[in-house]
This record gives sequence, structure tokens and C-alpha cells, in this order.
Amino acid sequence: MKQFIVLLRGINVGGKNSLPMKHLSSLLMAMGCSEVKTYIQSGNVSLFHQSENAELLASEIKANINSKFGFNINVMAFTAESFSDLANSNPFKNAELEPKTLHVYFLAKPAASADLQSLMGLKAASETFELLGTAFYLHAPDGIGRSKLAAKVEKYLGVAATARNWNTVSKLLSMTDIK
Repeated sequence: MKQFIVLLRGINVGGKNSLPMKHLSSLLMAMGCSEVKTYIQSGNVSLFHQSENAELLASEIKANINSKFGFNINVMAFTAESFSDLANSNPFKNAELEPKTLHVYFLAKPAASADLQSLMGLKAASETFELLGTAFYLHAPDGIGRSKLAAKVEKYLGVAATARNWNTVSKLLSMTDIK
């Protein structure tokens, strides 16, 4: 059994795509997952599964959610090792001291045709970002609620993404067997 971190995008937001974590856990266990642990209501899961392929597992979870609950959402899965690598690759180590200001956008695949120039044009003076492999790191000391850059990340990267703040990334990392 291999450990995975699974990130769901677009559930339990603004009353749409309501998916209680106990229902998600039951669905995942019915799919053969074990040691299923969720964190907050926005679709963060640590689990074990016999699959070796994170993309295949994400596709299976997505299909099962669509079949059982009737909504089509993005699901991304990462092995515990690859999730740890992404977290440890954070280029803004000092920002970890203020975890609400640091965000990681996990990408479905590398952003081969990213328009970083357009993102630079949207960046506030206080914001910094870096694209590394399948993660886009954004340090936004003034918050992302009004950030023009944060609102357009996915559009200009050209790939599906789901963002988590550093508090969530740290909690998910602590839920893995990787130390």
C-alpha cells in the first residue's frame, strides 16, 4: 500500500458541491483506500491505496464522486513522497513564519506554456511567486483576497490547479509517514 495526499477542488464552497467529509471517507474506503484521514471541509485527504499511479487514483476518485454525488470536480493525487518534495521545494522559507501569506497552487501537470509575463503584470509590489515543476508558490503578505495575481494564476499557467495555504500544506505533510 502506498500513501497519497488527495486534493479536491471546488467542494463545500459557497454552498455548491456539498460533500461532507464522512461521505467522502466512506466513498474512498469503498474504493479500497485505507487509513483515510481528512483535514477541514475543503477536500484534503491522506490515505493509503494499492495503486502505484497517482493520476489513475485521482481519475478513479473523480469518477466515483461524479457517479455517487453528481458533480464533476478536479481531483489531484500525489504520493506522500512527491507531496513532501513539493512542500520542501518552497522557495519562500521565510514566509513559512506567516503561513497565511504563503500559498501553493498544486498543478495537474507541469505548466509547459505558462504566461509568466502576464502574471508579473498583475503582481502587487509586495507579492512574489515562483513556478517549480507542478507547483506555483505565491507569497502574498497583504493576503490573496484582493490579489489580482491570485485570481488569474490558473488562467495564465494554462493547467488545472488547486491552491492551499501553508497551514494546510504543513498539516497535510504532518499526516504523512514522511518525516
